[in-house]
Amino acid sequence: MEDVRSNLLKKSKKAKLEQVGKTISFLCITFIVLVVVAIFYFVASKGLATFFKDGINVFDFLFGTDWSPGNVGENGKPLVGALPMIVGSFVVTLLSALVATPFAIGAAVFMTEISPKLGTKVLQPVIELLVGIPSVVYGFIGLSVIVPAVRSVFGGSGFGILAGTFVLFVMILPTVTSMTTDALKAVPRHYREASLALGATRWQTIYKVVLRSAVPGILTAVVFGMARAFGEALAIQMVIGNAALMPTSLTTPASTLTSILTMGIGNTIMGTLENNVLWSLALILLTMSLLFNILIRFIGKKGAIK
Repeated sequence: MEDVRSNLLKKSKKAKLEQVGKTISFLCITFIVLVVVAIFYFVASKGLATFFKDGINVFDFLFGTDWSPGNVGENGKPLVGALPMIVGSFVVTLLSALVATPFAIGAAVFMTEISPKLGTKVLQPVIELLVGIPSVVYGFIGLSVIVPAVRSVFGGSGFGILAGTFVLFVMILPTVTSMTTDALKAVPRHYREASLALGATRWQTIYKVVLRSAVPGILTAVVFGMARAFGEALAIQMVIGNAALMPTSLTTPASTLTSILTMGIGNTIMGTLENNVLWSLALILLTMSLLFNILIRFIGKKGAIK
């Protein structure tokens, strides 16, 4: 009787393998969480040193317009106003998203509703090719083509937010297009069939049924593209001009958080004010990335098609 009981309670080989798999999965998840927490802690500890160690006022840092950490102003305080870079990052991100969204929606509608076969054979490979192009290539193309074009049309140096907008537009277009295509494909087929059965034309169905049903997914795609544009460094650094000044027009040199970071982080000594303020810029970038991800998840949950 005891032998039967022990055999029944004994774990099978499959159960043991399943337990091993659960343990490995748990360890992997724990490792990933610890890495993310460590990254946030490291960047936050370095970035907050600007305020707690160097005594910089948070308001002066976020809303000041003069950036020259090695110098002091008339009030005797270091010139560490990050507002020009913050404004530059947001402006170039918003403009590139505004330009890319109509093109992305048009391409997605063509691939899903107008000519799926042609879209799959021609457009999809092109989009995938654009995704795989390195950022430095986009930067060189922008430096060789877009900057001279802006210079010839608007005058000036050609460097600025306008050139950065065009470069980022091309860079985020494949991402927004792919995610918009997935959002349109997620709209149930019977939505289209019901609309056509009620006498709506194909274009009425696309505009009033398909696109409206896919709005949350499209918004998610746009926000995802904005997140990538906001964090882009190398390509935008090559065409924006890298002048730490408040943007006065779209064609004057400006800067972003990432461009100032990549230019300055290798030329400062760890622990100095000049280095700490760069880590503070990195903390702003990390915080914005987190907010973009939260917004994407919020839109996805609110707009899920049931």
